[in-house]
Amino acid sequence: MTARELRQKYIKFFLKLGHKEIPNVSLVPENDPSALFISAGMHPLTPYLLGEPHPLGKRLINCQRCLRTGDLNAVGDTFHNTFFEMLGNWSLGDYFKKEMIPWSLEFLTKELGFKQERLSVTVFKGDADAPYDQEAEKVWQKVGIPKRRIFALPKKDNWWGPVGETGPCGPDSEIFYDIGKKKCSPGCRPGCDCGKYFELWNLVFMQYEKTGKGEYRPLSQKNVDTGMGVERTTAILQGKDDVYQTELFVPIIEKIEEITGQKYETNKKSMRIIADHLRAATFVIADGVDPANVDRGYILRRLIRRAIDQAEVIDYSKNLQPILEAIINIYQKEYPQLETNRDKVYKTIKKEMVRYCQAIQKSKRILPDQKKISGEEAFRFYATHGTAPYQLEKQGYEFDQKEFDKAFKKHQKLSRAGVQKKFAGGLADKSKKAIKFHTATHLLHQALRDILGEHVKQVGSNITSERIRFDFTHPEKLTEEQIRKVEKIVNQKIRQNLPVKMKMMFLEEAKKVGALALFEKKYGEKVKVYFVGDYSTEVCAGPHVSSTREISNVKIIKEESAGAGKRRIYAVTA
Repeated sequence: MTARELRQKYIKFFLKLGHKEIPNVSLVPENDPSALFISAGMHPLTPYLLGEPHPLGKRLINCQRCLRTGDLNAVGDTFHNTFFEMLGNWSLGDYFKKEMIPWSLEFLTKELGFKQERLSVTVFKGDADAPYDQEAEKVWQKVGIPKRRIFALPKKDNWWGPVGETGPCGPDSEIFYDIGKKKCSPGCRPGCDCGKYFELWNLVFMQYEKTGKGEYRPLSQKNVDTGMGVERTTAILQGKDDVYQTELFVPIIEKIEEITGQKYETNKKSMRIIADHLRAATFVIADGVDPANVDRGYILRRLIRRAIDQAEVIDYSKNLQPILEAIINIYQKEYPQLETNRDKVYKTIKKEMVRYCQAIQKSKRILPDQKKISGEEAFRFYATHGTAPYQLEKQGYEFDQKEFDKAFKKHQKLSRAGVQKKFAGGLADKSKKAIKFHTATHLLHQALRDILGEHVKQVGSNITSERIRFDFTHPEKLTEEQIRKVEKIVNQKIRQNLPVKMKMMFLEEAKKVGALALFEKKYGEKVKVYFVGDYSTEVCAGPHVSSTREISNVKIIKEESAGAGKRRIYAVTA
């Protein structure tokens, strides 16, 4: 079975069960500074998991592109990927364990053909915070999974969330497939990293809310959130224990072999890293990110440079474009934005190759004469100047790799803490100020159209509890007079105390009433349309204030270019 057939079967199965398909959204979270990238299908659904009604109802399904960098150093083995596709279905306060568990078994055995006798599952074993998930265990036994193939594991293995310090969370139940390898030890079980058990599907049962006091209280709205990785499941369906040997990677690997003159069999780790990292970089660039030294741009830069390093390992330092072409050709049907941004992908990666070469040459002038350096010092050169361990070794430097890894892990820990701290702002926690800013962007959007013309369209935004960042189409820099006029209109509308109302509408109906929207973006069958008095009408997921007087006076503090034909405004409230 191909990856395309897997996607189609999954969607079709759950559509028959009354689910509605939601869009596969950008890797860059919209109006959410809590994370750098979408890392799971549930990420865009956070407000609805917290109780806000979804336009399409309580049963949802989709295939979502995701990016995770927590296991970046593990890429190079048979199944780790940075970019991946996640099939998922959700119940927003509708069905729960007694429905989801039988459905999952039916889909795996009847639709995909997995043998039930080779399936094992895990459940939450319980602790001081929440009890043993006997409910899930009993349902698994009822549908035919014997107790000897049900493993009760602790929170680190079988618990999801919350994303931040507080919020929805709960036990999960993971489904594994025994691929037939011998046990690595008597204690080998699902979750062991020896490769005997392959994780197929994770069923998360959000039935608790972690409070600010660290308590776990039952949720009034119990949700189901599942995730099935397309790459891994496709490999197992095809009888392979290497995701890089499926049609999602083979054309990329073959192209790497062709242009380098090397063979996959003798260069597996390097070729896997090149294929994985360039595939991830291609999607990230197509979703509007450029290489930089911070946040998303830093992740992109790191992906590209790690791919370049591995190309050098197999004695290749020329053009990477043929590999990028192979990647785009695989995915352009499902992701037409890759074809649209083909030239941008090529140019961005070519430019980054030049910059990296310059950085390496510069580092040669600042590296110490002493060829033996500490692992911490090696990491410092890596973090500050981008001089990867491979480049240091190539230049004859010796250092303790374990010491380097220790420093790297410390850096990762601090970075994760920074991201978690970042989660405290923005719409992810529905902070009052962020919600005010969100409504203010609707006024800002319409005011820009009033002053500059109807060619102005929103092309992106990022809202935190500190400021608004709003991107829009316009060919030239705004004058100071134009900025002040826009600001004046926004504040006039705020003082008029316009009511903010929401109406559920079919998308075509929304267009007819003149609702503004990112219409190149995919929406569901029904959408939320927010009316700010009779001044602004816009398709938006929310949340919003109930009237404009709740917003303080808006001040535009900066205006700059956001790319060709695009401008960016930063604004705050007094």
